[in-house]
Amino acid sequence: QIYVVESGGGSAQIGGSLRLSCAASGNTHRMNYMGWFRQARGQEREAVAYAIVDDDRRKFYSPSVKGRFSVSLDKTNWTFYLQMNNLQTEDTATYYCAASSRGSWLASLDPERFEYWGRGTQVTVSS
Repeated sequence: QIYVVESGGGSAQIGGSLRLSCAASGNTHRMNYMGWFRQARGQEREAVAYAIVDDDRRKFYSPSVKGRFSVSLDKTNWTFYLQMNNLQTEDTATYYCAASSRGSWLASLDPERFEYWGRGTQVTVSS
């Protein structure tokens, strides 16, 4: 079993920045990829980014956040970060961290590829 807990959500102004953290525990040695997703009120869950645990070069972003958001993984404490810059009102959502122990070749922006989920943290962007 793998457990992930998000933190760092809050409010920001347009153009501002926030950094979300995702603390992983349990069988972290079995994790092969981790991701961030978000869900705005009344909308479907949307992929933000994912990264392959054993390859720092393999990070993928959705077009809506590419160039503004970045992910990183600190293996010393198994914390997965989402750095969000130049925030816009459309970034307002609940952000979820997810992890998977499946083969890394299965990793994608499809939420169905992830089996371990956190409860989410709210991000609100306003003018």
